[in-house]
Amino acid sequence: WIRWNSGADGQSPDGRKRRTGLSGVPSRARRGGSLSDESFMRQALALAAGVQGAVGPNPRVGCVLVAPDGTVVGRGAHHGAGSPHAEAVALAQAGESARGATAYVTLEPCNHHGRTPPCALALIDAGVAAVRFAIPDPTTSAGGAQTCRQAGLEVAEGPLAEEARAFLAPWLFAVEHNRPFVTCKVASTLDGYIAAADGSSRWITGPAARSWVQGLRAQVDAVAVGAGTYRIDDPQLTVRDFPVVRQPARYVLGDVHAEGFSTIPGRDVTAALHTMYDDGVRHLLLEGGATIIAAFLRADLVDDLVWFTAPKLLGAGTSAVGDLGVTSIDSAVSWHVTAVERIGDDVMIRSRRA
Repeated sequence: WIRWNSGADGQSPDGRKRRTGLSGVPSRARRGGSLSDESFMRQALALAAGVQGAVGPNPRVGCVLVAPDGTVVGRGAHHGAGSPHAEAVALAQAGESARGATAYVTLEPCNHHGRTPPCALALIDAGVAAVRFAIPDPTTSAGGAQTCRQAGLEVAEGPLAEEARAFLAPWLFAVEHNRPFVTCKVASTLDGYIAAADGSSRWITGPAARSWVQGLRAQVDAVAVGAGTYRIDDPQLTVRDFPVVRQPARYVLGDVHAEGFSTIPGRDVTAALHTMYDDGVRHLLLEGGATIIAAFLRADLVDDLVWFTAPKLLGAGTSAVGDLGVTSIDSAVSWHVTAVERIGDDVMIRSRRA
């Protein structure tokens, strides 16, 4: 389980450099062993992790083409539905140098005729000799590996499969469950309030934490708030601190007119998720407020909980979460902590359901 802007591109969401095994891989490496396979696949994962902005319904994918002498001749990443796939970008960069090369791809090459041609056929037509992919494609686009094998390419699965599955976890979950993976973000005071008694809430957390959240927004397909939060806060829900190819879609859940936002009326959060899935959303960031967060929690629809606590006390105000129907400590909703990090003066605790 990893942070979705996991630092795989050498950057944390707040823009600070972090040590990571996915960047800084040399363009030349010794071929013929598992270590070189892993090093080239790490480059491909780093390319995928470097994609900022909404990409749904497609996954973030990276590809590296390596010539027989170990030279990287092409690199590519997929930036979302309708844009060239990672393999096509790498092949275009490599040109004739792709002939005889090995393709390292973070996801099995697609075998589907859609907005773009099948990547499996593109690799075959370019004369690529071998394909290494981290994990198989679980969608109807699968079958690229078999197509490549039938054309005589050497195909192998598995370099860095665990890392690739962790990186693509939200997308893989969405494909399996036919609904978006839901990350819920809360920012509260030490005593659990998200707004003061007069309704003011800007700002509870400091600039470093808010920048971190901007980085999180840059990794999701959509951001949503409830109707009450929209009326009170008039939020933008955009990515401002990071360059993105495409802004995440913006949703308001509830009975309200919200110009420039997609609105989903009613109180059925399960139906709302299915609507967003049909819209191409695979990873949703839920940002409040207390009522809509409680509705998602009661329906067991929060998969990833990101809670910021600021070193402030209010004593009264709006609680971070609405009524969950919990009447005793024995029936408390339990979570498993996956990460704890101090960001500026605030503390971020990340959890998943226990």
